[in-house]
Amino acid sequence: MIVWRMKFFDLKILTIWLERTARVILGAVFIYASWSKILHPAGFAESIANYQILPPMWVNPTALLLPWLELMCGVGVLSGVLTRGSALIAAILLLVFGAVLGYSAYRGLDIHCGCFSVGGEAASNLYLDLLRDIVLLITAILIMIFYGRPRRSKAEST
Repeated sequence: MIVWRMKFFDLKILTIWLERTARVILGAVFIYASWSKILHPAGFAESIANYQILPPMWVNPTALLLPWLELMCGVGVLSGVLTRGSALIAAILLLVFGAVLGYSAYRGLDIHCGCFSVGGEAASNLYLDLLRDIVLLITAILIMIFYGRPRRSKAEST
């Protein structure tokens, strides 16, 4: 009985630690990704236009709004305020980003991702960028599933 309690306690601590680590990583990535785009919206608009997916009239509004949405998601996930909603929006964004990266890689576009900086002259590896987005998507989904779930108390576990 004591061994089971110890294992439950260790699992509980591990779950809390993994949840917080995932929140810090996802939140920090989104905040970092938004920063350069907020400071240089014209460069980000050029990165968006390089994908050749959006109509030209949508490029500038997207370049102005998307970084702020990323920043709010990052702050929400990191701070613990509206964490599940922020993780949901982050997951939706990552799905869209992944679809755009995958489609662009399929089309053979030789462009800079524009994910973390807007001044990239060299092309990035879109497949590696897609892999990174998949890992972040899994992280966002795990945060949505596990954050704020009621944990069993010691009284319930006996």
